[in-house]
Amino acid sequence: MESQVLQRLPGSGALDRWAIALSGLCLAHCVASVFLLSLLASAGGVLLHPMVHELGLGLAIGLGMFALVRGAREHGYIMPAAVGGLGLGVMAGALAVPHGSAETVYTMLGVAILALGHDLNRRASL
Repeated sequence: MESQVLQRLPGSGALDRWAIALSGLCLAHCVASVFLLSLLASAGGVLLHPMVHELGLGLAIGLGMFALVRGAREHGYIMPAAVGGLGLGVMAGALAVPHGSAETVYTMLGVAILALGHDLNRRASL
């Protein structure tokens, strides 16, 4: 019985290859974590600058208006554009809130509403 169980187990060479692969994955994880954390620490000052938010909002407004208005012209439904416009308004309003967690919450809420508007726009075009 014991020999049958041992025959079903992978050979020691296969187990060693799995162990080496797992060790390699562990090493890659550790190196990538250190690299990403140091990159984020360096980029944190740049990414949190208010100009980045204003630039992002400008791009979102331009692209959002283009896609939502184009969709409304194609399928004739105004609701997706209205929902998307509300999301853009909430995102714009987040710029008036002091920098911090409240701004983040309003921005994420606006982005989610805008994404809903784009999804409604996409579904109306089907």
